[in-house]
Amino acid sequence: MDYVKAFLVGGFLCLIGQILIDKTKLTPARILVSYVVAGVFLGAVGLYQPLVDFAGAGATVPLTGFGSNLAKGVKEAVDSDGFSGIFTGGLKATAGGIAAAITCGLLASLIFKPKDKS
Repeated sequence: MDYVKAFLVGGFLCLIGQILIDKTKLTPARILVSYVVAGVFLGAVGLYQPLVDFAGAGATVPLTGFGSNLAKGVKEAVDSDGFSGIFTGGLKATAGGIAAAITCGLLASLIFKPKDKS
């Protein structure tokens, strides 16, 4: 049942993104940034954690989960380090995801030959 919950929640988040791409003039980059900001907001006010508890990876893998981790990291760092936690907490909490994204991007750029669209 955990897999079904993860699939439904993750699929619903992707469905929202696809509808935004198809029905609005927003670029994919703006939609991705909006997902991260929504995750930060929902994580900061405590509404995203119940979704994570319900759906597991279906809520933590999409970009909203990344935003939620940013907010959670900042909260924890501010509680332990004070004001300086505002600047360090988000990076500490999401360092693994950032490192994975950079590494995968580097590997993709070495394996494939990018070409101009024109």
